[in-house]
Amino acid sequence: MKPLRYLIPALLFVVSTAQAVVIRSGVADSKYLVPESALPALADLPFEGHGTLIAKRWVVTAAHAVQMMREMPQHDYVVIAGKRRKVVRIVLYPNYLASADKWNQLLKNMKTEDVATWLAQYASFRGGMHDIALLELAQPVDDVKPMELYRGLDESGRTAQIFGKGATGNSLTGAAADAPHRTQLRRAFNRIVEANGQWLYYTFDCGSQALPLEGVIGGGDSGGPVLIQDNGVWKLAGLAQGLDGKKTDLLAMRAGKFRTGVCGQDFSSSRVSYYAQWIEETTASP
Repeated sequence: MKPLRYLIPALLFVVSTAQAVVIRSGVADSKYLVPESALPALADLPFEGHGTLIAKRWVVTAAHAVQMMREMPQHDYVVIAGKRRKVVRIVLYPNYLASADKWNQLLKNMKTEDVATWLAQYASFRGGMHDIALLELAQPVDDVKPMELYRGLDESGRTAQIFGKGATGNSLTGAAADAPHRTQLRRAFNRIVEANGQWLYYTFDCGSQALPLEGVIGGGDSGGPVLIQDNGVWKLAGLAQGLDGKKTDLLAMRAGKFRTGVCGQDFSSSRVSYYAQWIEETTASP
């Protein structure tokens, strides 16, 4: 993960691409590894980042994760169940580009602005940030069942599954800055501690409260699925977004010591229930 470029998602601290599964220290990586068949609806974006098939011709992902596809239209595809599927339209949430411009301006002042002032600006920016996009496919996907959306508003306190193929590491060291952003598929679990507006939040617990396979995202899994169970069915509740940065994270960045995925860090995901109506209206449009 490149130190600053990939932080909205890391500190929501970045507007680019990113985030994967960082695991608990002392737990074997093999316990987190799962076969591709564990989540057939997972969509791999070109090079890094993920999305989820939610209808025969639609994939939902993080808006910042499709920046490369927008800048290099020759990479107009996703891979689902091992097959390349052509993307014919990218639909960003309204006003996303304007908020991305604001982020770029905020990023310029990350190392020089007074800490309290910068964090206040960051919090204000975050309140208006909507990091979600839809990808329309050229042909319907008939060989994979789309993932159902979770529409309930009771996400707080629920256990979530997090999937990703990006950079990995452990809770003591975090993910290395140069770790590959496309590796093997891993699955971790975490508890959603807050559901507020357009965001879901969870924390990397490492003590007695940690789940047996506790984990968080790392570099390369932005847009990936966050699932919660609804009457025995795992449904799409969130999209991997990034680190919800605190003062300690900002100071670590300024000191050149920051790592994503260490004990105690807070993370956020775009909340699917908040966007369900927009998703349904957009995917119903030709």
